[in-house]
Amino acid sequence: MEVNHFIFALISLSCLFSVSANVPPPLSNASSPASSELYDMMEVMSESPSPFAFDGTTLESIDDLLSILPSGVDPALQQICGNTDHPVECIIATMPFLDGNAPIEPLSVLKAGIKAMDNQTKDALAEVTRLSMDPTTPKTIVPILQTCIDVYNNILNSDQKSLEAISNHNLVQLSTELGANVEIVLGCDNAFKQAKLESPMKDMDAMLANIISNTLTIGVDMVHF
Repeated sequence: MEVNHFIFALISLSCLFSVSANVPPPLSNASSPASSELYDMMEVMSESPSPFAFDGTTLESIDDLLSILPSGVDPALQQICGNTDHPVECIIATMPFLDGNAPIEPLSVLKAGIKAMDNQTKDALAEVTRLSMDPTTPKTIVPILQTCIDVYNNILNSDQKSLEAISNHNLVQLSTELGANVEIVLGCDNAFKQAKLESPMKDMDAMLANIISNTLTIGVDMVHF
């Protein structure tokens, strides 16, 4: 069943990418069926054993998946994202934020990744703020949610510093800010774990963590001023 679900999700991925150059969907638009299938696909890929079979092709790794992505995805973007730990998430996250007038290179993809990180963080911040203000939320949970609010605000602040570092061609500051986010993003989930509770933000945090990981890889390993 999971393999069939993966195949259906992959077909949705192909359809989405075929038109995303013109009208890219919001990264966290949960109301979009295609977007939902993309997240389902990522979940299945992370939880199910490989290999997967698709259209007679055995997909044993993420590289195999990237090799059958539709031509709507620029090969340069595929190559850059293919060198990150989360290539599919890299493509999905950065495509809506790429400047169509700029060449696709590590620096432009990094900027798009930071914008995607910022967007995902703002969505997470809006959600956790809503939960903290919901009268049905147990009062014992509110302080934990406040920790999450602090986490997301810290990431947003770091995003701005990262963009400033890019403008100033400061690789040391850029690496510092991107690296700090790797630890910062764990704060919300860790707060819930310490309380022996499951975080309502875990799915959004997981996607955010993947974006952060990818931006760090691109910023440290691929960008040169």
